[in-house]
Amino acid sequence: MNIVDSSGWLAYFADEPNAEHFLEPLRDTASLIVPAVIVYEVFKVVLRESSESKAFQAAAAMQKGRVVDLTASVAIGAAKISLEYRIPMADSIILATAKQFEATIWTQDSHFEDMEGVRYFPINV
Repeated sequence: MNIVDSSGWLAYFADEPNAEHFLEPLRDTASLIVPAVIVYEVFKVVLRESSESKAFQAAAAMQKGRVVDLTASVAIGAAKISLEYRIPMADSIILATAKQFEATIWTQDSHFEDMEGVRYFPINV
């Protein structure tokens, strides 16, 4: 199972240089887990930077994977993770969801850089 975090989806939609790193998990939709918080983050950025039409297209593409809602047990796990690793709420929800589904996180987000079960690709500027 795989989770592409918001930074990966946004790189893919914007056809950024790192987009190629996310093609493998994005093409394997049967193994793609999409925490609802990622749908929120990506929709918001695309809406802000492009248009509502593009934001809905992004959301539709993301729904080709298995979108999972935030449950109470994941929320509790995320709160513990947030305190343990000192990471923001959305990142802790993504990590807790990955643990629940035994998924690999694919990301450019430096909060995840040295964590187990993460494929991290630094942004080259």
